[in-house]
Amino acid sequence: MPRSGGQFSFSEAQATDVTDSTGPDPRWLTHGLNNGWFFTLSYRLVRALPRSISYGLAAIGTWIAWHAMGDTTRAIEDNLRAVVPDASPRELSELALATYRSYARDVADLMAGVWASPAESASMFVPHGVEMFDRVRAQGRGALIVTGHFGNWELGGLLMRNLGVPLDVVAMPEADEQVNRMRHTFRQQMGIETIEVRQSLDTALQIRQRLAQNRAVAILMDRHVDRDRVEVQLFGRRAYFLRTPALLSYLTGAPLVPCFIVRNGPRRFDVVAEDAIEVDRTLPRDEGVQQVAQRFATVLERYIRRRPECWYQFYPYWKVQTDEASREDRKRLLPNSQGPPPNG
Repeated sequence: MPRSGGQFSFSEAQATDVTDSTGPDPRWLTHGLNNGWFFTLSYRLVRALPRSISYGLAAIGTWIAWHAMGDTTRAIEDNLRAVVPDASPRELSELALATYRSYARDVADLMAGVWASPAESASMFVPHGVEMFDRVRAQGRGALIVTGHFGNWELGGLLMRNLGVPLDVVAMPEADEQVNRMRHTFRQQMGIETIEVRQSLDTALQIRQRLAQNRAVAILMDRHVDRDRVEVQLFGRRAYFLRTPALLSYLTGAPLVPCFIVRNGPRRFDVVAEDAIEVDRTLPRDEGVQQVAQRFATVLERYIRRRPECWYQFYPYWKVQTDEASREDRKRLLPNSQGPPPNG
């Protein structure tokens, strides 16, 4: 059972730490759209050109990427096959192109939007249910805002700034240092503090400290990091989400608030805060954590089904899940096994 007042020990904090791992799968971070030259060039063009021309160039560039980045395009198609199982190969290919284009427009709007004034940024958003943030924080335990690699999640900092909600973002460092610096700059401009995952207890303790200050902490939950994982069902398939948000919710009582930011037109976004997911702290810890994670996975699945082109997984998402499931099955059969047996 969690300790009263949401306090937990160093050993419990270590169990929550997202750095209890060998790091993220490199395939997350090394696709052709996530490198310094692409980000730098895109940023300069977006800042210099009218929005309509930026969108036009993005359409041309993503058409080229759709043809030239064969491995990435095939990965997107395979990922989306679970979302639209009845789609033909041609329809999946067109949906992959739509995903490239949606991502490029979202990046363009992020790069332009971070410099918008509060009045300008307010016109970008159509909020739905955002009073949930104040309602949750009124409990005094902070809020864990959870989302997936879906829509324009980074742009949410502008809305939170306008709402007066203090926000921290937990983020993995990017593989490309230039991309990492630019993303930090964007967040700083929006008034967001970054909690970067480190190789120590520091990350979990920082998150706990921010929640104790009644701040909102945002975490992407639809990718696990090595041992920081919890099993869920997503589109009828076995998948592994990040365990840390659900476990911190169990230990501290801070609710999870699913939030999604989805384009509804040029530089216009619906921002939806779903009902808070309250953890049942009377359950055994692992059961309570899994239940909360599954509830979020079910919500995320609903949004992806509506707008599959906004799910930005540019690597073989399901292959990683299958590999992880195989390792878990081996561990259940052979508790001391951490992987395949050595050759010979």
